[in-house]
Amino acid sequence: MSITPVPRVAVVVVAAGAGTRLGAGGPKALVGIDEHSLLRHCLAGVFRAAAAQVVVVAPAGREGDALTEAIEAAGERRDLVTVVTGGGSRQESVRAGLAALWGDVRYVLVHDAARALTPPDVFARVIAGLEAGADGVIPVLPVIDTIKRVEDRAVVAAVDRSELSAAQTPQGFRRDALDAAYRAVTREHTDDAALMAEAGHDVSVVAGDPLAFKITTPADLERARHLVAADPLPVRRASLTPTGGAPRVGVGTDVHAFATSGELRLAVLSWPGEPALAGHSDGDAVAHAIVDALLSAAGLGDIGTHFGTGRPEYDGAHGEVFLTRTVGLLGEAGWRVGNVAVQIQANRPRFSPRRLEAERALSAALGGAPVSVSATTTDGLGFTGRGEGVAVTAVALVLPA
Repeated sequence: MSITPVPRVAVVVVAAGAGTRLGAGGPKALVGIDEHSLLRHCLAGVFRAAAAQVVVVAPAGREGDALTEAIEAAGERRDLVTVVTGGGSRQESVRAGLAALWGDVRYVLVHDAARALTPPDVFARVIAGLEAGADGVIPVLPVIDTIKRVEDRAVVAAVDRSELSAAQTPQGFRRDALDAAYRAVTREHTDDAALMAEAGHDVSVVAGDPLAFKITTPADLERARHLVAADPLPVRRASLTPTGGAPRVGVGTDVHAFATSGELRLAVLSWPGEPALAGHSDGDAVAHAIVDALLSAAGLGDIGTHFGTGRPEYDGAHGEVFLTRTVGLLGEAGWRVGNVAVQIQANRPRFSPRRLEAERALSAALGGAPVSVSATTTDGLGFTGRGEGVAVTAVALVLPA
């Protein structure tokens, strides 16, 4: 059996920008070019370019969306994908990406997701420059416009454009040199080449590509849409199925304490007269344990990745919202729900009279997949035995779609 070697190259895809100038009302990297986002197009180019570890630096609260896009783009190379949360500046976001690199990585390419149409050849030229011994390599284009120096709306002088180049990404560096430069940096830089130059490293250039333009304004987005329409990205839902198409099993647990007010929501049912469970959403520990089990089985992270406290739209949301969205995430990644088994540990509510009702409601939220629910007490032991809350364990089977 052959073993895929650990890559010596990593690509840190910076996708945490707010996209204010684009005016799209959300993170730039998740804005659609066609039916796919900028990030999806960007990652398609990255995975065509090199067998590299790919670290996506995502906007806070949108890590789950970034992971879904990355898995679709990666296909069978999903094990090369890591998603981390970005910082308050581009530099802090790159720093977060560097912290997630594997130990064997020798060369790092830092790439802006906004340069979503960058051809694979640009990556290849940057990597070749690093392998030839350069500390840093960046792609550039010659400046073709006449450049003027202007002060107070008046032309002061012409600028010799033969000395100028427009920098693009990916910008590649020796990993040890870039790590050291980030440890020493004391101010913000517009790109990593400037940071490396300040640290005393020479940065070489290779030819860039006009298609690697940065999508910053609505006009840039329209240009990208026109280009993509002429050569659309193939529609693909990347399967996480292991060799042989085997089913996969996941386990999830959730624990919530009883709150001092509100009405209980459990197993996507309302329980009048029973105290609510405390939580970011409705505290439905059954639904949450099922979500964790399904995401675990499919290799899609956990409930915090997709529905964490950084996602205000899920504040107070009912459990069926979580379950329905999870089924969608699985479908996008090439999976469907086989069945789910749940065990509840609690003194209250008395579950047996509504067991069948709960199983039917949970099954409906999961698109018809069978769900079995059991309940037990702990003979007075632990917090559940003292009546302080509810604990739930779920086991889920997922099958190739």
